[in-house]
Amino acid sequence: MESSRKAAERLGAFIAKGTSPYHAVKEAEMMLLAKGFIRLDEKEQFCIERGRSYYIIRGGSALIAFHVPSSGWKGLSIVASHTDSPAFRIKANPEIAKGDYTVLNTEGYGGMLMAPWFDRPLSVSGRVAVDTGRSIKAKLYDAERDLLMIPSLAIHMDRKANEGIHYSAQNDLLPIYALSHGNADFLKMVADDLGIEKESILGFDLGLYARDGISFWGHRGEFFSAPRIDNLSSVWASIEAIGESECDEYMPMAVLFDNEETGSGTRCGALSDFLPSVFSRLASALSLTKEEEMMIRSSSFMLSSDNGHAVHPNHAEKADPTNRPYPNGGVLIKYSAAQKYMTDSISGAYVKKLCRDNGIPFQVFHNNSDIPGGSTLGNLSSQAFSINGADVGMAQLAMHSPFESAGTEDPESMLRLFKAFFRR
Repeated sequence: MESSRKAAERLGAFIAKGTSPYHAVKEAEMMLLAKGFIRLDEKEQFCIERGRSYYIIRGGSALIAFHVPSSGWKGLSIVASHTDSPAFRIKANPEIAKGDYTVLNTEGYGGMLMAPWFDRPLSVSGRVAVDTGRSIKAKLYDAERDLLMIPSLAIHMDRKANEGIHYSAQNDLLPIYALSHGNADFLKMVADDLGIEKESILGFDLGLYARDGISFWGHRGEFFSAPRIDNLSSVWASIEAIGESECDEYMPMAVLFDNEETGSGTRCGALSDFLPSVFSRLASALSLTKEEEMMIRSSSFMLSSDNGHAVHPNHAEKADPTNRPYPNGGVLIKYSAAQKYMTDSISGAYVKKLCRDNGIPFQVFHNNSDIPGGSTLGNLSSQAFSINGADVGMAQLAMHSPFESAGTEDPESMLRLFKAFFRR
């Protein structure tokens, strides 16, 4: 449990810094730079040397990192994950005066559990587009303090509150920013924090995040809770694993997409040309023929890593009757007859063998047949970059809450799987 606890603590430190997709990518970049990775720019020619490691960032919220084998190579070993989580995003002209209160105008991003956002300290992070006079520059922003709250309506004013509520995102979930009479200027606060003039801010991508840190709990500390476990657990494990991976047969590659929670249909999402264009340019830089490029693609494999649902103790009937994953039960291998996941009998068998050969616990996940799951990264990215693969993840509780829970041992299991996969 001690090594597992340390791995979970490292994940918790990553989550604490990854308060937005932009901050998650920045933290991943810092980890890669510490391991000697070199940044490439999509706007410039790729200059690549064998035996070196590189990464590319697109849009500030998506990243691809890879290690180039020193000799010939057979294919790609890809771990794909996503940097975004459901949250509230702040609209332009954000202040709304409600009597003596100033609240911020927000809208939902992704499919979230709304109730847990009430009555907890919130802050703001993301990026700001700044006019420098000669160009527009994106600046990361994190208020890094308890700033907002969405208060519940007292039971005395809604006696049926415990019988179920339909929440209006536009009316019930606007966070209090200030007690004031119209002088609480949100963008002025952001500008002051950044040390710039308010007039230089031309736009922003800012959202709310829960200020909770990682918490270990249970009889033996066997559980942990934190914001954004879905899917920063996979992001962290893939970046930590590739930082220690060099293979001369299969190129290790960690792919961080954005916008999975809204369907992946953006230039930074799994449906974009990010992965295929990087691979095509990589193949060109290494002087591969088109035939060699297609051979490598046909020999490649992707682990599409996104978490799945553990059996809920109070709603066990929601889980599949015969495939019942639990926290600390090991890596989830996810299947779907509707082809929402990449896994088939052969690709799933490969992951099982990889786990067995390396002493990594694993368990099988199917959705309850009456509760279909949504699509994730692998089956979407294969529309533009079709390779073999399987869907994996951690079993967790309260998915899409601002404070989720999982098993303390499972981050280490995921990390061990990715390391073994990159070494294959």
